[in-house]
Amino acid sequence: MTPTDMKAISAWMTAIGESSPDTINRVLASCEADPSALAYFLARASHEGEPSMKEISTALVRAQKNFGPAIRNAANPHFRSRYADLAACLDAVQPALNEAGIAVLQKAVPCDAGVAVETVFMHESGETISCGTFHVPAAKNDPQGYGSALTYARRYSLMAACGIAPEDDDGNAASAPQRPAPASARKEPAKAPDLPPENDPPPPIEQVLSMIGSANTAADARSIGLNHYKRFDADAQASIKAAVEQRKAEVAE
Repeated sequence: MTPTDMKAISAWMTAIGESSPDTINRVLASCEADPSALAYFLARASHEGEPSMKEISTALVRAQKNFGPAIRNAANPHFRSRYADLAACLDAVQPALNEAGIAVLQKAVPCDAGVAVETVFMHESGETISCGTFHVPAAKNDPQGYGSALTYARRYSLMAACGIAPEDDDGNAASAPQRPAPASARKEPAKAPDLPPENDPPPPIEQVLSMIGSANTAADARSIGLNHYKRFDADAQASIKAAVEQRKAEVAE
């Protein structure tokens, strides 16, 4: 064990409140005699300077308790399906996030043949959490194609980051006392807009299967499957059904 190692471990122990010389000396003696103990304490000491996540983690838990449902309030006439548009997704989570002192930022990340979005939570304490990058290919190589892909990426990146899934606008969603429905859910259902198919292009089938496979519950897996089932051909539909059944079996174990 080098003097630098000893200094780092001693400083870390002092930082966590273990400042007794006897305690520090016992730990250093253990590290001197046991390489695995040395590796353990050096790993702890090396993380001491990393940014804290305590404030934003606590705030996210508080916010998530008050998330509303992402209501399927929009229609895609081409695929004869309904989906939760970006406004509905934001309505479901943004008030609770802001109340907990969290702002949500969605950054467009440069990529080839499509768009990529990174959803970032920023707490008023200065702590941040990045939720990774979500890529969606553009259906057409024009502004409308890229704009549609950006909206799609923002919706699914936000839902994945917040741990929510689309829900039907039924009595269960409207009557949940601990999760008041967002403003968009209280309005009369909007007439399906006469939009071209690329305004809500289907994602790659691999992406849908991946979302089903990472669903937290059987209900979430089924919801994702139903939301996309009619948007694909028979072969892809069979893959979606198989993925839902597999995930239901996995979460039941």
